[in-house]
Amino acid sequence: MEYACLEYSCLSSYIIRSHDHSQALHHHRVFDRRSAHLGLTRVQWRALKRIHQNEGISQAELADLLDMEPIAVGRVVDRLQKSGFVERRSDPEDRRVWRLHLLPQSTALMADIEAVATSVREDCQAGVDPAELAITLKVLGQIRENLSQLDRASRGESSLRKG
Repeated sequence: MEYACLEYSCLSSYIIRSHDHSQALHHHRVFDRRSAHLGLTRVQWRALKRIHQNEGISQAELADLLDMEPIAVGRVVDRLQKSGFVERRSDPEDRRVWRLHLLPQSTALMADIEAVATSVREDCQAGVDPAELAITLKVLGQIRENLSQLDRASRGESSLRKG
């Protein structure tokens, strides 16, 4: 049984926050070794994946989804744009906002990196009961949502940043 919601970044985020930081390091090393030939960093792949899932997303929205600061996401997008994978388009309603769109060159790369992520995910989940995994993912998703709401509330925001 495949879990579409369990992408590499979700599992990676969980492992990083888990009781054993060495698990995260092992997970990252395996992913990095298997994807080295593609020339993308983990954060670049995660950004491409999120842009693919949310075509036209703003850089600020992408920063929220990646749990990164907007300035850092801007540098990631700069590199992806320079490599020909992403383009920034101005928002017709707010000229301060850049909307992110994938370029055709990213399609083949996305398929390759997704294959690597799938193989790492399957190997990591070997021997894990699918029902237990589903419950774990549901709980982790709720915890992440709770933390996102607390973070936005502490910044005086009521919902996902606009623009």
